[in-house]
Amino acid sequence: MEQIHISSISMVELENIYNDTGQKLNWDCLFVLPFWLKNWWQVFGAGKKLAILAVRSDTSSIICLAPFMIEENTAKFIGSESVCDYQDIIIADKFPDDLFLLLLEHLKKMGVSRIELGALHPDSKALTGFSQAAKKSGYHSSYDEAEKFYKLDLPKTWEEYLNVLDGKQRHEIRRKIRRLNETGQIDYQIVNNKEAVKDAFDEFLSLFQTSRKDKAEFLTDRMNSFFTSLAKTMAEHDMLQLGFLRVDGRVAAATLCFEYGNTVFLYNNGYNPEFRNLSAGLLGKIFSIKHNIEKKIACYNFLKGDEAYKKRLGGQPLPLYRLTIELKYTGFK
Repeated sequence: MEQIHISSISMVELENIYNDTGQKLNWDCLFVLPFWLKNWWQVFGAGKKLAILAVRSDTSSIICLAPFMIEENTAKFIGSESVCDYQDIIIADKFPDDLFLLLLEHLKKMGVSRIELGALHPDSKALTGFSQAAKKSGYHSSYDEAEKFYKLDLPKTWEEYLNVLDGKQRHEIRRKIRRLNETGQIDYQIVNNKEAVKDAFDEFLSLFQTSRKDKAEFLTDRMNSFFTSLAKTMAEHDMLQLGFLRVDGRVAAATLCFEYGNTVFLYNNGYNPEFRNLSAGLLGKIFSIKHNIEKKIACYNFLKGDEAYKKRLGGQPLPLYRLTIELKYTGFK
C-alpha cells in the first residue's frame, strides 16, 4: 500500500508547485490559484495562521494541496466568502481512498477542533471527500446550501444567444440596445493590458462606488487595496477583462471579469448613475456577454448571488454549499 506524507508549505512553495508543469494537479477553481490566495493573505491574513497542506506520494509527486488557514482552532480555506465565491482543494486525478481521512487526522494533530468550508461548488472534491471521511471517522458533520450561483453556456453566435432567451427578454435586450444606439456614439472596450490597468481600474472603482450605496460601504480601504492588487495581478497573468461601455466618450458602465479555463467570471460591475435611464448597468453586462461569445468563450459564470438579471440574461442556477466538521468522536453512523 502506498504511503503518503503530509506537510505544511509556504505560499512561495505553493506558487512554485503551480508553476511546475510536471505536477499533474487539477487547478480547476479560480479562487484557490496561488496569486489569488497571496493577494487575499497580504490584505486580510493578520491574526490567522497559514496551514497549506501538501500531500505527497512515496515518489514525492504531489497528490493534493489543501490551502487552509487556522483561526481559533478552526480550519478554513484561505479567503473569505465576500471575495472568494467558492473554493476547493487542488487534487490529482488519482488519489488514495484514505486521503481525506488522513487530512482530517493531520488537522486534528495540529490542534484543529473544527473545520468550516464554504462556499463549495456542487462538484467540489472537498465536499464529498471530507463528508465521507467524517462519517467513517465518527465525526459530526453537516452541510447546507449557502447560496446559488448562475452560469450560462455560451452559444456560438449572438443571434443564437438571443434565441436562447424567452421572447420578452429577447425583445427587451434588442430594445435597450436600439435605444442606447439612438443616444450617441457607442463604444465597448476591454482593458487587459497591465500597463493600462491602473488608471482604468481607478475609473472602475469610481463607478463601483457611485452606482450603489451598499457598494460604496463595502469598498473599505482594505477592500480597495485587495481589489486594486488583484486586478494588477490578474492582468499580469492574462486573466483580466475590464470592460467599459461608453456613450459619446463618457463611461456609462463597467464590468470586472476574470478569464480562466475557457470560462469568464463576472466578478463585479458598476455604472454611471447619469445613464440609469438607459439601463446602463444591465447593458454593460450584455455587452460583456456579447464580447465573450465573439471570443468563443465556452461559459459565462455570473458567480454567486440571486440577482434577477442573472436569470433574465440566461443564467442557470446551481447551489453552493457550506460544510462543517467537528473533530470529536460522536459515534459511527
